[in-house]
Amino acid sequence: MFFANRPARPLRVAAFLALAGLTGVAGVAGPALAQAPKGKAAPAPTAPAPTAPPAAAPTGAAQTGPQIVNVKSDPAQTEWTKVCGKDQGSGTDVCYTTRDFVSDQGQPVLAVAVYEMKNAAQKQEVRVVRYLLPLGLLLQPGIRFTVDGQQGTAGKFAVCFPNGCFAEAGNVGPELITAMKKGTTLNVSVQNQTQREVTFAVPITGFGKAFDGPAIDPKVLEEQQKKLQAELEKRSEDMRKKLEQQNATGAAPAAGAPAAPKP
Repeated sequence: MFFANRPARPLRVAAFLALAGLTGVAGVAGPALAQAPKGKAAPAPTAPAPTAPPAAAPTGAAQTGPQIVNVKSDPAQTEWTKVCGKDQGSGTDVCYTTRDFVSDQGQPVLAVAVYEMKNAAQKQEVRVVRYLLPLGLLLQPGIRFTVDGQQGTAGKFAVCFPNGCFAEAGNVGPELITAMKKGTTLNVSVQNQTQREVTFAVPITGFGKAFDGPAIDPKVLEEQQKKLQAELEKRSEDMRKKLEQQNATGAAPAAGAPAAPKP
């Protein structure tokens, strides 16, 4: 999700739903989610950890103050995506609106997902804001996020995988969702290993339209997943061939180099 060799979307979608305890929502996120055993988290992506700004140790006094990291939408995800389904165990209707974000250099940084879960029989309605953040952060302080400088909302880290850590704020009020619909920037603040505050400035324009709009057709989502998977496989194959060529070139003697003298 936010790695140079990021996993395909099926793993990202399955991971978000697994953290919500909704792995029984078959068909919502394509084959990867439908095949995940209920009650168990989907397998964590095995991509290498990112070289993320929060994990970098400061090298001087100029790097001891708060740091702002501007991110932009992942070019592979042109709009916010809304996915809906029903948890077969509890009968809860689940929708979540999500988007991935990258650095100016195109390196994946974080992902945001806003859940809305409704159970008519139990007359319950729960909203959760969840993030997938880079490794190298202090977990105990948790996170804090604001919309356009309004009142902040605190969140806690839930679990970490080899590719990043999930943090969330549970049962948030409708006021926060309204603010996100109308807002332009979501500021997510964390602390890195040196206790330096790092704030990710996340653009959220278009969130409201997706949140209030219809969910993506599961078949369309599945096709998108297949396309991304094929793109990932091609990229990995191209990288493998490039490395093989580099190794072969490095092992061969330089052209015109004199032969080593015989003993």
